[in-house]
Amino acid sequence: MRFTFLIALFATAAMAAPHNYLVYFGTYTGEKSKGIYVSRFDAADGKLEPPRLAAEIVNPSFLAPHPNGRFLYAVSEERDGSVSAFSIDPASGKLTLLNKVSSQGRGPCYATVDRTGKAVLVANYDSGSFAVLPIDPDGRLREASAVIQDSGKGSNPSRQEGPHAHSLNPSPDNRFAVGADLGLDRLFVFKFNAASGSLAPNEPLPFASWQLKPGDGPRHFAFHPKGRLAYVTNELSSTVAAFSYNDKIGELRELQTISTLPADFKGESTTADVQVHPSGKFLYDSNRGADSIAVFKIDRSKGTLTAVDYTPTQGKIPRGFGIDPGGSFLIAANQKSDTAVVFRIDKSTGRLTPTGQTLELGSPVCVKFVKVK
Repeated sequence: MRFTFLIALFATAAMAAPHNYLVYFGTYTGEKSKGIYVSRFDAADGKLEPPRLAAEIVNPSFLAPHPNGRFLYAVSEERDGSVSAFSIDPASGKLTLLNKVSSQGRGPCYATVDRTGKAVLVANYDSGSFAVLPIDPDGRLREASAVIQDSGKGSNPSRQEGPHAHSLNPSPDNRFAVGADLGLDRLFVFKFNAASGSLAPNEPLPFASWQLKPGDGPRHFAFHPKGRLAYVTNELSSTVAAFSYNDKIGELRELQTISTLPADFKGESTTADVQVHPSGKFLYDSNRGADSIAVFKIDRSKGTLTAVDYTPTQGKIPRGFGIDPGGSFLIAANQKSDTAVVFRIDKSTGRLTPTGQTLELGSPVCVKFVKVK
């Protein structure tokens, strides 16, 4: 009886134990970077090994792991945009190129894999277009099954002279996808079918898009884990907007817009990335210029935000960041200071505390975790 109890106890402890992860860094290539880098991460103590080159590729500014942990997809942010498919060696983290296809636009800046692992959703910044790239069972990409081209312009003549698609994210139930266009100050809601690879406006028109304030410049978008709330970071106005989300009809309704900067901040700053903590209790947003991560508490009943802290990232121009799936650590990628910095997350307050780990890495801009099986 005691022996059975001990086995159950050890099994429970093993299930509750933190996992090890591979952390992949997307970069802008140049003298200090040759492509995608990988580091092993211990979620028990937050230790991050020195990064190693995982694959040579031009400007892999955004990465998208497959849900099965076997494949990784990377954009090449160039005029003739492309997306590359890689297989992952779980032992070393090295990447093997499977194939590369067109992103169907210029300057792809964002990619994610849908919830079922059947398609990569892409946003092409320079040409202002969204695309769906089907995934074969062996991880390879097929040519685009759907492409949607935006048109128009915004109020900022230097940044909104035309459409600039900046992200495309599937809804929690995978029936819809939300595209943020920085150039048009608009969130587009699309009907999405992963099996067929289709993407179409969510008509009737009242449910097809949401117009933000002139000059906001929506960039990245994040659904709440519960699925009924969502958030978008507005790059140009340094704000984050909270939305309610009706998953029956794919409808967004704005609840609040709040600054990502402290009231006494003076100077120029733009936002970059936005992510909800796995617990759903907190939201994080990166500020480039203020060089900080804004921390917000989420009202679980209303979905609105309350500022908690503005944590310096100990570097310049924090673009992307990653939160480990257990919600214990955040890694900030400081693009202009060529560093990645590890922070511990207080799960009761959401506040960030530096662990003392700073890795040198050329122009890091994206951080993605892959569980080691």
